Amino acid sequence: MDEALLYGIGAAVVVALALVVSAVKIVDEYERGVIFRLGRVMKAKGPGLFFIIPIIDRMVKVNLQTVTADIPPQDVITKDNVTVRVNAVTYFNVVDPVRAVVAIQNYRFATSQVAQTTLRSILGQVDLDELLVNRDEINAQLQRIIDDLTNPWGVKVTLVEVKDVELPETMRRAMARQAEAERDRRAKVIHAMGEMEAAENLGEAAAVLERHPAAMQLRMLSTMVEVASDKNSTLVFPVPIELLRFFEGMSGGGGPSGDGAVGHRGSPPGDGTAGG
Repeated sequence: MDEALLYGIGAAVVVALALVVSAVKIVDEYERGVIFRLGRVMKAKGPGLFFIIPIIDRMVKVNLQTVTADIPPQDVITKDNVTVRVNAVTYFNVVDPVRAVVAIQNYRFATSQVAQTTLRSILGQVDLDELLVNRDEINAQLQRIIDDLTNPWGVKVTLVEVKDVELPETMRRAMARQAEAERDRRAKVIHAMGEMEAAENLGEAAAVLERHPAAMQLRMLSTMVEVASDKNSTLVFPVPIELLRFFEGMSGGGGPSGDGAVGHRGSPPGDGTAGG
């Protein structure tokens, strides 16, 4: 009889210890414990040490740390009918532990699915050039839409980043040809602008030389010096127009005077012969 009593006391002590151990809960700094009492949610406790009522209470731990979830590669058809393969990453964390436990069965899986569907939906509304250039605006739009959808679950989406956009090989070659043609166009435009500026400068120089004829002579002499520095070159000396005009003027002025002199010398014999 005493032995049975001892066994009973020992069993009671063990059960009591087990209940005490199950009643003691420790929650880390980055966690919260959502308490359910007889199936009804009470509140979230933590961090630290606290007690619950064994058998009556049940605790569910919720991690508040930021979760980094990769969005699997998605085949997306853009607005201009280009098929691309896009993968992204999303960052989110729980801000309301009670709603994360009560409102959704698995908030991580649900957030990942929402991110995938939103990624395909948003990228299908933009052109390929916009996807490649306006990456920051698209990321902000994705973050805002996904955060609005997950907000009822107590989940805050802090960032969504499109990591990579894989293009078909044919589209890559087409973009390479487009980039090459664009660079050729820029080179031709720059060359034409240089020719126009050079023509304008030459026009201004011609106007200066027209106002100052001596400057033309100095420029010609300078050019001759530059050409004469090369011994293998043949130098052709141009005759200035002004010099030709000078000789023309000299010849025109001396012709009449010479003719008059000859006529003056020949007139006396003629006159004398005629007189006789």
